[in-house]
Amino acid sequence: MHLERATWTAVDATETDLALLPIGSTEQHGPHAPLGTDTLNAETVADAAAERYDDPVVVAPSVPVGIAEEHRQFTGTLWTSESTFKAYVRDIVGSLSHHGFDRVVLVNGHGGNTAALRDVAGQISRHDDAYAVPFTWFDEVGDHSSRMGHGGPLETALLQHAVPDAVDDDRLEEAAENGSDRWGDWQGRVNLAFDSAEFTENGVVGDPREASAALGEELLELAADALVDLLSTVADRDLERPDHR
Repeated sequence: MHLERATWTAVDATETDLALLPIGSTEQHGPHAPLGTDTLNAETVADAAAERYDDPVVVAPSVPVGIAEEHRQFTGTLWTSESTFKAYVRDIVGSLSHHGFDRVVLVNGHGGNTAALRDVAGQISRHDDAYAVPFTWFDEVGDHSSRMGHGGPLETALLQHAVPDAVDDDRLEEAAENGSDRWGDWQGRVNLAFDSAEFTENGVVGDPREASAALGEELLELAADALVDLLSTVADRDLERPDHR
């Protein structure tokens, strides 16, 4: 059930304590993919998992702006501070919990959100009346995860499968030619770069020409199945804590 499409009475009658909160970003993804790529992909995975899960699960409206200042040189990119982002996510989970949806999976589509989501999930689970865990879809696609870039084959493929009109296939060649083959400017294991413009001319990392709708379908199968498994585990998890903890 999608909250923004349902009446309050329908939501009130829904018997579940599970919720999915898709979290993305509004940031450049090269000349071929939209600024909302991360949000669209997070929504796609959350929707697929909710449909496959055997019991009801609430899908909250997406968080469309995340921690993305590293893309600030590219027009249209939006970002928020880490503290604002974490507070906002925590408030949303608090709202869900108020209505009884107190086991929440944060379905993430943006690498820049990952550390903050792990941190805020810990804050929620330790101090609030809710339990939350983060899930980043491109970490849950098996060996394909090693090909994750930015506007590269994985993100592009999932869009080509789920939202094909969002990708400008005529610009894939340009995206590949003026992109980068790795994320950062490295000295040993130290990344010297803080902004993506320091190492990629058009914002792309990886080769989006390797993407296809068929690959996107496979990625969605893997990510959605992993999320369904996580939902089952979260639903059954004993959240009681010993008194001394």
